[in-house]
Amino acid sequence: MIKFSVDELLETLVAEKEAPTIYSQLIVLNDDFNTFDWVIQSLMEVCSHTYEQSEQLSLIVHFKGKACVMTDGFDALKPMKDALTERGISAVIETLVKD
Repeated sequence: MIKFSVDELLETLVAEKEAPTIYSQLIVLNDDFNTFDWVIQSLMEVCSHTYEQSEQLSLIVHFKGKACVMTDGFDALKPMKDALTERGISAVIETLVKD
């Protein structure tokens, strides 16, 4: 059995509380130009989603105005965002901090 002192436990809790988690989301925005088929195909090719995932995400984008299509680090999402925007799809990266 491992035993920790109260001070060790407090140090761990404080260290975890002081280190917020930073993550980014790739958000696709609705527009009046791209077809469902084009968005589905693009999500499959760029984000490696299945057809079903891409179809569901395209419907969420259509009805809600936007959808988070991927969560990862900013550096991983940047090339995907660029590839989607090159295809004419409106996409942004939102970086969030979770306490």
